[in-house]
Amino acid sequence: MEQNKPQTDQDISQQAAVRRQKLTDLRAAGNDPFVITKYPQDAYSADLKAEFADLPAEAETGKIVSLAGRMMSKRVMGKASFAHLRDQKGDIQIFVKRDLLGDEPYAAFKKLDIGDIIGVKGEVFRTKMGEISVRVSELTLLSKSLLPLPEKFHGLTDREARYRQRYVDLIVNPEVKDTFVKRSQILKEIRAYLDEKGFLEVDTPILTPFEIGASARPFYTHHNTLDMDMVLRIETELYLKRLIVGGMDRVYEVGRIFRNEGMDPKHNPEFTTIELYQAFTDFHGMMDLVEEMYKRLTLKVCGSLEITYQGKQIDMGHWERLTMVEAVKKYSGVDFNDWKTDEDAIAAAKEHHVELPEVPTKGAILAEFFDAFVEDKLIQPTFIYDYPVEISPLAKRKPNDPAFTERFEYFIDCTEYGNAFSELNDPIDQKARFERQVAERKAIEPNCKAQVDYDYVTALEYGLPPTGGLGFGVDRLVMLLTDSASIRDVLLFPTMKSLPNDK
Repeated sequence: MEQNKPQTDQDISQQAAVRRQKLTDLRAAGNDPFVITKYPQDAYSADLKAEFADLPAEAETGKIVSLAGRMMSKRVMGKASFAHLRDQKGDIQIFVKRDLLGDEPYAAFKKLDIGDIIGVKGEVFRTKMGEISVRVSELTLLSKSLLPLPEKFHGLTDREARYRQRYVDLIVNPEVKDTFVKRSQILKEIRAYLDEKGFLEVDTPILTPFEIGASARPFYTHHNTLDMDMVLRIETELYLKRLIVGGMDRVYEVGRIFRNEGMDPKHNPEFTTIELYQAFTDFHGMMDLVEEMYKRLTLKVCGSLEITYQGKQIDMGHWERLTMVEAVKKYSGVDFNDWKTDEDAIAAAKEHHVELPEVPTKGAILAEFFDAFVEDKLIQPTFIYDYPVEISPLAKRKPNDPAFTERFEYFIDCTEYGNAFSELNDPIDQKARFERQVAERKAIEPNCKAQVDYDYVTALEYGLPPTGGLGFGVDRLVMLLTDSASIRDVLLFPTMKSLPNDK
């Protein structure tokens, strides 16, 4: 791949060649920066600015600090110079004076390049122009930047380069870091909420022994010692519910999931989900949990329940609840209850130009009506519940209407954000559904390797209590709470197509 090829002399720009020569000269003089192993950093830019916010212009503090970071600007003015150092918390000005630093160190400073990583020691003061600064008494080059930073690395034209070289993106577009700080905060708050509710965080296998019958297409790999093909997981559900069987009544996992499918602004082949399971509750309990958790999360991360996402005002404080039948009737005028047979449903689909599913039953056609008429209307937070059994192989049937299951999905800005069930705990029903699911998959795709997870059926035979389960995508949630248009904006290193080799 082009981005992994070693650079040739022809590739290196004139600026880069000059920087390499500077490194050669430093090494020849016994000043190789790459042999330095640490620096006694004891202060940060933002903390100093906050501490001395009330310091008047030209005032001294008497405080000596050691800062370390990347030099982002340099202005040489004869015997005195200004530069900006960027550390973990932001930027701060440094004032470098030949008389204080010494002739040789000052001459060395003048040869430094933008992007070099330096350590400075000096006194904090405020300049005549009113900027909190550090008057440098010692300066150390800690790492030489051999490539010049791009002057313009932002905007749509460079978006792909930004994803490929996130390290450069973070250097030159510091606001990008805010998104990933928020991502970390979101995960921390979710964990704090679930931990408070008595949930236990667990880990389950990423490498699984076979492909299950679900519609998601997996990635395959091979284990050499066991001489067996293995599958990267497409969900964490079946292992987590085994733990509920085992008596761990409230569990969750922040899980990396892999699906060998298409890519678009809302899908990446590897992504992060949170799945959680709670014994002795149902999907209504999960609905209440989602609403409470999302409200708390939004307030903590965004400071308000009213947020803006891609120009739309979203009220995270108000959640509508509709059955799928109610939603389809509300937005299409078609009433599922008028269909007596599958043929009635097929006729209605044709009349309304709704695509027929591969197995055209009433329930599956209702779901197609939902996709065609409802989903793109659900801008404000909405729970859609009571899903047809045909599209819900792991959800418990409704006791009073076995054509439907105790399942919901919730939607914000016309996008599905999560999925929840009253979990199916009848092993006989589960086995039959798994076998039907695998048979249907093989009928459509004869060469697929899908199998029934009979060990999971065995687990159910030992007894799974009534259980509520929920799964939701972390990446989409981060997109929502950071107003990010693409999943690639909230993944530090999104999956990218290889660049063609330069012949």
